[in-house]
Amino acid sequence: MELVSLRITDLRLFESVELSLESGWNLFVGANGAGKTTILEAAYLLSHGQSFRAGTRDALVREGSEGYTIHSEQRRGRHHRGLAIGRIKGRLEARVGGQPCTVGELMRHSAVLCFEPGSHALLSGGANERRRFLDWGVFHVEPEFLSTWSRYQRALRQRNALLRGGSGEAELPVWNAELARWGEPLSAMRARYFDRFVGQALPLLERLLPELGVPRLSFQSGHDPEQPLAGELVTTLGRDRERGHTTRGPHRADWSLGFAAAPRREHLSRGQEKLAAFSLLMAQAFCFRASHGEMPVLCLDDLASEIDREHLGRVIEMIVACGAQVLATATEWTPDHAGFSGAITRFHVEQAKVQRLL
Repeated sequence: MELVSLRITDLRLFESVELSLESGWNLFVGANGAGKTTILEAAYLLSHGQSFRAGTRDALVREGSEGYTIHSEQRRGRHHRGLAIGRIKGRLEARVGGQPCTVGELMRHSAVLCFEPGSHALLSGGANERRRFLDWGVFHVEPEFLSTWSRYQRALRQRNALLRGGSGEAELPVWNAELARWGEPLSAMRARYFDRFVGQALPLLERLLPELGVPRLSFQSGHDPEQPLAGELVTTLGRDRERGHTTRGPHRADWSLGFAAAPRREHLSRGQEKLAAFSLLMAQAFCFRASHGEMPVLCLDDLASEIDREHLGRVIEMIVACGAQVLATATEWTPDHAGFSGAITRFHVEQAKVQRLL
């Protein structure tokens, strides 16, 4: 898929900007704080419904305005479609083809992945970060994922409320059964996707980090997949009551990466963490291509940060070879940056103003 155009209104520093994008590399160059990352953020919001940057939702809205809107024309094969997302007076709204829709429906029509300076948190951060990353991939290959996940979350909230309230003994079996009803297929979907993901990721990790030896990826479902979840919830009831929340289930799922020469993520340097995270992001992009026959849009924010020239050359070579549309930012970019010699459409960004360069 490709983004043909992007129109941003009242997002962070931008009052209004409209961009025509090319199918190859689109590079946004400018000083720190000029607004480059916000352009990538806009594309990402169309695909995820939230930003990849930390902060409150209100921080996305330009000061003095009531909300932001992002419109894009998307091309998938021969088909063009308009996509839009906005937060107006605190309410998130989405449109596909000009018609109102849920954010989940919008996300089904848009696929954007972002590699940015905080991407190393995929390895060094908490399990929530890794679950979100995994679930984006599952969402795009398992049609029932979103409804199953939503029902599981509802049952989890109800059970946790009963545990914290110290009452509702008669209701717990009902919510145990409901949690198991949706939790077991949720874990099965994740496990199926993770197997595909591993098949794509291992060769990329070996290619970018050969010095670390054989990579190993493992998935933890958050409960014993060989045992009925309903039975496990009964077994752990005493501990759950004591802690006031459900301690076993898909909401506790996680996955991990290790190498022969660096079994724990703490053994990796920051640069190695970033290269590993990039490999995993590309693996997810290739999983999407295997299912949909096209690459997602790749957003690359300050790609060269903390990556040496040799490894950066391998990274760029991998990106160019995959044929995806790229939206990238940099404070500067020389014509021979890390050996890159392909065509680039350049934009200069200064004080939330964007000018296309010849």
